[in-house]
Amino acid sequence: MTLALAAEEVALPKKRSRVLSKFLKNRSAVLGGVIVLFFILVAIVAPLIAPYDPIKPSFTTIRKAPSALFWFGTDELGRDMFSRMVWGARASLMAGIVSVAIAVVLGVPFGLIAGYFGGWTDAVISRATEAMLAIPFLILAIALAAFLGPSLTNAMIAIGLSAMPIFVRLTRAQVLTVKAEDYVEGARAIGLPDFWIIMRYIFPNVLPPILVQSTLTIAAAIIAEASLSFLGLGQQPPNPSWGSMLNTAKNFMDQAPWMSIFPGTAIFLIVLGFNLLGDGLRDALDPREQ
Repeated sequence: MTLALAAEEVALPKKRSRVLSKFLKNRSAVLGGVIVLFFILVAIVAPLIAPYDPIKPSFTTIRKAPSALFWFGTDELGRDMFSRMVWGARASLMAGIVSVAIAVVLGVPFGLIAGYFGGWTDAVISRATEAMLAIPFLILAIALAAFLGPSLTNAMIAIGLSAMPIFVRLTRAQVLTVKAEDYVEGARAIGLPDFWIIMRYIFPNVLPPILVQSTLTIAAAIIAEASLSFLGLGQQPPNPSWGSMLNTAKNFMDQAPWMSIFPGTAIFLIVLGFNLLGDGLRDALDPREQ
C-alpha cells in the first residue's frame, strides 16, 4: 500500500503538468480563459474603475451618446452606462458561479449515492431527476423564480435548482463506470467503508467531468440570469444587471442603440469565454488523449 501511494504521489504532478501543457496549447481555450479572467477582474475592481455612481440618475444627461465623458453613453435616466456595465458584471458572474455551486453541492451527492448503491435508491433519485429534466431548463428556472419572488438571490436559487438534475445524471453515469474498476472492487474486498470508497476512490475520478460541466453550465446560468432579469424576476432596479439593462434598452432601440449594444455584447463575450474554457478543459482532461 505504501509503494502504491508513493507511485501515485509521483504520477499526480506529472499528470497535472500534462493537463496544463495540453490546455495551454489550445489557443481557443486560452482565449476563453483570458476573457473569463478579464470579466472576473472587472467585477472585483468595479468600485475602483467605475467613474460614476451606477444608480444615481442625472436628468441633464439623459440618453447621451458615447463620448469622452461617457464612454458607453448614458441611459434613459442619465446614468453612466460604463459604470452600470462594470457593476452589472458582478451580478452576472455571481449569478452564474453561485447558481452552479448550488447545483453541484446538491446534485453531485445524489448522483454519487444513486450510482454507487443502486437499487431502489437509484430508482427513486433517477425518476425524480428525469421528471425535472422533462421540463426545459429555462422554463423551470422562470417558474421557480416566479414562485420564490423577484430578486437576484431567488434567481440564483431557481437557476441552481433547475441545473441540479444535470449534475445528478452526469455524476451517476460516471460512478457506474468507475465503481466497476478493479481498484474499487479491491477496496470493497478488504472491507473499506462505503463512505471511504466513495470519497477516496470514486469521487476524485468523477471530478474532471463535473468540473467541465460546471464551466459550461456557468455560461447557461449567466444567460438564464439575464433572461430572468429581462423578465423582471432577477436583479431589481435600480441595481444594474445586464439582463435588466437589456429590458430597459428594448424601448429605446432607435433613440439610443448603445443601451442594448454594450450589455448584449458583454453577455455574448462572457458566455463565449466560458464555453471556450469548458471545451478546452474537456480536451485537456480527456484521459484518452493524454
